[in-house]
Amino acid sequence: MSATVPPSVPPPSVPPSMPPASPAPPTPPVPGTPGSASHNRNQPRYQHLLLLLRSPTFVVGALIVAWWIGCAMAGPWLVHLDPYASDPLNSLTPPDRTHWFGTDQLGRDVFSRVIVGARDILTIAPLATLLGTAAGTALGLVVGYFEGWVDNLVGRAIDAVLALPLVIVALLALAALGASNLTVIVVIGLTFTPITARTVRAAVFAERHLDYVAAAQLRGERAPYIMFAEILPNVLPPIVVEATVRLGYAIFAVATLSFLGFGIQPPSADWGLALSESYTLMAGGAWWTVVFTAGAIASLVVGVNLVADGVQGVLDP
Repeated sequence: MSATVPPSVPPPSVPPSMPPASPAPPTPPVPGTPGSASHNRNQPRYQHLLLLLRSPTFVVGALIVAWWIGCAMAGPWLVHLDPYASDPLNSLTPPDRTHWFGTDQLGRDVFSRVIVGARDILTIAPLATLLGTAAGTALGLVVGYFEGWVDNLVGRAIDAVLALPLVIVALLALAALGASNLTVIVVIGLTFTPITARTVRAAVFAERHLDYVAAAQLRGERAPYIMFAEILPNVLPPIVVEATVRLGYAIFAVATLSFLGFGIQPPSADWGLALSESYTLMAGGAWWTVVFTAGAIASLVVGVNLVADGVQGVLDP
C-alpha cells in the first residue's frame, strides 16, 4: 500500500514592507522669535543695552546729559526770567530768591542764561562730532583696506596733522574763514577726522585678512562694498566708543573757542562766551558770574565722559 503524499501548502504571503515615512520639513521660525535670523542678529544689541543699563557709570552720565539736553530743548520754558533782558539797576546782584544764580554785569539773570546757553553748545558739538566721525571712518576704511602706498602716504599725512596742536590749527582756520556756527562745526569736525581715522585704520587692519573679506573678494565684490557693507559693521564698536569720547572733547573745544572770541558770537548765552565776558569779575568778588557757568560746562563734559566709559566697558572690554 503506497503512502499518500500530502499536498504542498504554499507559504503564507508576506505583505510588502511599507517604505519609511519621510520626515516632515522643518517649520521656518517666525521672525522675531528665538531661532530666527532677526532674533539672533538683534540679541547682542539687547545684551549690550542691558549691560549699559546695569552700569552705574553709564546711568549717572546719561542722566546728566539728559538733563542738559532737556534744558537745550525746553530752556525758554524752564526759566522765569528773560536771559537776554538787561537790568543795569540790578547788575552783579548775588544769588537770591529772584535771581537764583545772581546777575551779571549787565543785570541779566545768570540762571536763565545757564539753562538757555546749553542749546548752542549741544547743537554745535554733536554736529562737529558727527562730521569728524563720518569723515574719519571713511578715511580709516580706505587706508586700512588698501594698505601699501595708500597707507604710507595717508598715514604719514595723518601723523603730520596730529603733530600740530589742534587748538592752534582751529584758531588759524577760524581766523582765516571767519567765526560762525557753521565754520566752528566744520573746523572742529575736520580736526577730529585724523584722530578717528587712525582708530578706524587700526580696527580695519585686524579685519582685513579674515575669511569673510577673502570670500567677498572671491565673489567679485567691489572694494567700496567690501569696506562699507562687510568690514564696517564689524568695526562699529570702536567707532561708537571713539565718537562718544570725541563728543566730550568737542564740547570743551566749542567752549574754548567761544571763550577766545573765535566761536559762538554775541548775543548768544553760550557758556564759553559768558565766561569770556565775566571771568574778570572774579577779582571783584562776583564769583557767581563764573562758577555756575563753569560748573555747567564741567558737569556736561563729565557726564559725556561717564557715558563714554560705560559704552567702552560694554563694547570694548
